[in-house]
Amino acid sequence: MESTITFVPVLSISSGVTDIEFYKKAFGAIELWRINNPDGSVHVAAFSINGATFRLHEESKNGRNLSPDKTGGTTVTIGLSVDDVHVVVAHAVASGAIVISPVTDYEYGYRQGEIKDPLGHHWLIEKLLSKEALDNFLNNA
Repeated sequence: MESTITFVPVLSISSGVTDIEFYKKAFGAIELWRINNPDGSVHVAAFSINGATFRLHEESKNGRNLSPDKTGGTTVTIGLSVDDVHVVVAHAVASGAIVISPVTDYEYGYRQGEIKDPLGHHWLIEKLLSKEALDNFLNNA
């Protein structure tokens, strides 16, 4: 029997978060399911962006998973490969994101822009422009 392995990032969010609409507005994410706490705040929610799944999960009381608010930063950047980096970054900003790094074409063949979402997570929005440029860059690094 062949198994399927998928990568499902889980992004920690502060306790008490009720508004997670950013992901729908900015990236066209579809909310797959949600479990709320008794006060109506989000405990855990699952989203899909064009078939790629990720979850938001309330930070744990034992301190093993902390939100960007709690740590003052993040230890991971979520990469999102798209057809039009400029459009996706602009849409994310219009939905509440902050630009960390403007959209730039790099010598290693990628167009990339980095944003911070309203809950503090960093997203690298990117598109491979030239496999040849990437290969040349890697061969000369």
